[in-house]
Amino acid sequence: MIEKRLNFSKDLLVIKDVETEISRIADKIRHNILVDLKRKGAVVGISGGIDSSLVLALAVKALGPDKVLGIMLPEKESSSNSVILARELADKFGVDTLVEDISDALTGFGCYERRDEAVKRVFTEFNPQTYKCKIGIHQSGMTQSLPPVFYLTIISPSGEEKKKVIPLKEYLQIVAASNFKQRSRMAMLYYHAESLHYAVVGTANKHEIEQGFFVKHGDGGVDLMPIGHLYKTQVYQIAAALGIPESIIKRLPTTDTYSAEQTQEEFFFQLPFHEMDLLWYAFENGYPAAEVAPVMHLSAKEVEHIYANFTRKQRTTEYLRSSAEKM
Repeated sequence: MIEKRLNFSKDLLVIKDVETEISRIADKIRHNILVDLKRKGAVVGISGGIDSSLVLALAVKALGPDKVLGIMLPEKESSSNSVILARELADKFGVDTLVEDISDALTGFGCYERRDEAVKRVFTEFNPQTYKCKIGIHQSGMTQSLPPVFYLTIISPSGEEKKKVIPLKEYLQIVAASNFKQRSRMAMLYYHAESLHYAVVGTANKHEIEQGFFVKHGDGGVDLMPIGHLYKTQVYQIAAALGIPESIIKRLPTTDTYSAEQTQEEFFFQLPFHEMDLLWYAFENGYPAAEVAPVMHLSAKEVEHIYANFTRKQRTTEYLRSSAEKM
C-alpha cells in the first residue's frame, strides 16, 4: 500500500510525540557508545548554543550525568556569553565540565595572523587590535537566480562599519585560517575522550550536515551525530521538553567564529530557521513550488530559486560529507 503524501503545511515538522522521540534518540546514543563503539561515556563540546545544549541533555538522558563530560573551548574572540551559558547548562544537568582555552594553539597555527593578512589586503586600515571583522553572504540571493556573493565587514573602534565583496583569494584564506578554530577544538575533545575511553558526540543538526555548514575534520569529525536528523525547529521543540535553560533557548544562533558578532543566517543559511526548515522539507520531499509558495507567502519562482540554491549548496559541499577514497 502506497502511503499518501500529506498536503504541504506549516505543521509538517511538528513532532507529535516529543517524549517518544527523546527516548528513541537516547536509546540510540546509549547503544552507539556502549555497544557499537565500546566506550564508557560521552564528551560534548558545549558553547552555550542550542544544538550543543540539546546534545548534552540527550547524552545525560542516555548515560547519566556521571558519564558525560562537557568541555568549553573558548578563544580570545569568543563571546563571553558562551562560557556563562555553558556553565548554566552544565549546572542544570549536573555534569562535570572543563574549560580549555585554545587561543595559544590558534596563535601557534597562525590562525589570527593568516586571517588578518587577508583582511588587510581588502581593507588596508584594518588593525586587529582595535577593529573587528566578519564575513557573510548576500541575503537576497536566496530567492533570486544569483550566485552567492560573500562580503567582508570591518568595524572600527568608533563602531563605523565598512563592507566590500571579498575577492576569491582573500575569501579562501580567511575561511581556511578560521577553520583552525573548529579543528583545534576537535583535537582537544579527542584528547579528553581518549584519556577517559569516552566517545566524542557531535552537535550538528540536519541543515548543518546536509547543506555543508561544518568543517571537515573539525566539528564534522565526531563519533556520532545524534541530532543530525533534526530540523532546527525540532531542535527547539525537544530542547524545551528537556528543560534546556530559557537563556539558551532565546539566544540567537551565532557562528562565534569571527571577532564581530554574526548570526548563522547572515554567514551561511540566508533564511530564518522557521522558514528554511519547511522549504528544505519541501525540497527534499519533492513538493512542487506551486504548492509550497502560497503557504510560505512566496511566489512559485522564488521557491524554485530557493530549491536551486539548496541544490547548489549540496553539490558544492559534497566533498565535506565524503570519506577518503581507498586507492
